[in-house]
Amino acid sequence: MSKTSSRLLAALCLAAMATAGAQVSQAGAGLPHLVKKDGRHALIVDGAPFVMLGAQAHNSSNYPRALAKVWAAARDMHANTVEIPVAWEQIEPVEGKFDFSYVDTLLAQARQNKVRLVLLWFGTWKNTSPQYTPEWVKFNNQRFPRMVGPDGKTTYCLSPLGEETLKADKKAFVALMSHIKKIDQEHRTVIMMQVENEVGTFGFERDFSPRGQAAFGQPVPRAVLERKKSPVPLAAKGSWSEVYGDYAGQYFHSYAVASYIEEIAKAGRAVYDLPMYVNNALRDPLEPLAPWKSNFASGGPTYDVIDIYKAAAPHIDFAAPDIYLPESAKVAATLDQFQRPDNALMVPEMGNAATYARYAYLVLGRGALGYAPFGIDYAEYSNFPLGAKGYDKAMVEPFGKIYAAFRPMERQWAKWAFEGNTRGVAEGDDRAEQSVALRGWKVSASFREWQFGEKAWFPNLKDTPPNTETPNGGAAIAQIGDDEFIVIGQHIRLKFAGAGGNEGKPSMFARVEEGRFDPSGKWVLERNWNGDQVDYGLNLPANPVVLRVKLGKY
Repeated sequence: MSKTSSRLLAALCLAAMATAGAQVSQAGAGLPHLVKKDGRHALIVDGAPFVMLGAQAHNSSNYPRALAKVWAAARDMHANTVEIPVAWEQIEPVEGKFDFSYVDTLLAQARQNKVRLVLLWFGTWKNTSPQYTPEWVKFNNQRFPRMVGPDGKTTYCLSPLGEETLKADKKAFVALMSHIKKIDQEHRTVIMMQVENEVGTFGFERDFSPRGQAAFGQPVPRAVLERKKSPVPLAAKGSWSEVYGDYAGQYFHSYAVASYIEEIAKAGRAVYDLPMYVNNALRDPLEPLAPWKSNFASGGPTYDVIDIYKAAAPHIDFAAPDIYLPESAKVAATLDQFQRPDNALMVPEMGNAATYARYAYLVLGRGALGYAPFGIDYAEYSNFPLGAKGYDKAMVEPFGKIYAAFRPMERQWAKWAFEGNTRGVAEGDDRAEQSVALRGWKVSASFREWQFGEKAWFPNLKDTPPNTETPNGGAAIAQIGDDEFIVIGQHIRLKFAGAGGNEGKPSMFARVEEGRFDPSGKWVLERNWNGDQVDYGLNLPANPVVLRVKLGKY
């Protein structure tokens, strides 16, 4: 072989190696992941921001023959993502023998139905209970110890200090992640994992077993001290009681549970590095902060211990609120508490009663990674009064109308949200006017308005618009230019006025186009609003509409 041929062959080999390396690198970079910029967050799927228009199935719909009712509801809802459990008891019914047939069916059918998946790992804890552990775990207290109460009696909950429990849970989760990687790395159907479910304990502050007592008496770890300050001024370091006083039990339990979850998440991500989060049952967001008094699940990632979870579980991306509080003030307060520069906002569970639908505008307008009402399948089960009374298309419809409007522009919306250019408003229980601040503009939102004229013109009019008996109005707004906006909403009147550098300057609508985005992201005009349709603000009807609004100053 000549020197020239040798050099050419070597060059070709190097090029092939570089190409293979680039492909491996691209494959790794192509996994779903979270990014952060200026305190904002985005979920990157297939290389671009993705907003999860989600539907969470019922707890017991995680079996192949039950899935048809899940897909049917997800289609009617126009969801792009389904959240659904994978239970430890179903993948490892016999210790060491794994059965992933359900997972295989689930992923194959999700692809057929063109939806992404968020898998909910129901392992050691589901709503604080060991109900989803295999029988060989849940009935063996010697090997898998339960927590002990202050009276010395065994409680219902598995202890976060159980070494064998952690070892077994971690083994099962790693096996699950390994299998997902094997069958889904190319497809990226699964975009996120929830590790455990609504952890903590109801009625018990912490583990009072000998092991628990010994751990409780140890010094607070430095990582916790650096992040979580005591609500009352006490010792700068020392035991949990010395540092946190009456809050010590809850804080210690939060650290113990978070540390347990960290071990599972860390091991799972080492195998297949998908984003991971924890969800939680809320404590009252409006009550003044106070030590635990059996009024919420101690140890769960409630808003007041997010910093402890951050310290103890760095492989968990964020803590997320499950919202079953219908009051508008409590919803807004909860979103404020969980949306932080170091904690991405996502609402993985929300009630599926119609009154919750309007909050989709508020959540998505705030730039959340996603939103998912709970109980979105056609199984004959109702979680009323936390959700809807029914379980048919009428239950899905209020959410489906909103998702249908968002779906054609889901990628654009995710991009605008990550840039910090979206806002949202939901009609409050008080039906009062609200305002939204934008760059150079302020938007006033009012509700229960007739589409024509001003209320002051008709002081004796007693009629109210149909289908507004309960609050159901809302809008989400994306600012796509200095004077241009995309508006999506229903049952709401919006008025624009100059603010900041535009304050006091007269302005008017240049164009208000009703339309939609096509699959390529191009705007498709249906009609241009003018005359009566803009003279009294933008009056969005009962069915959600999408408007492209341009303002001008004169």
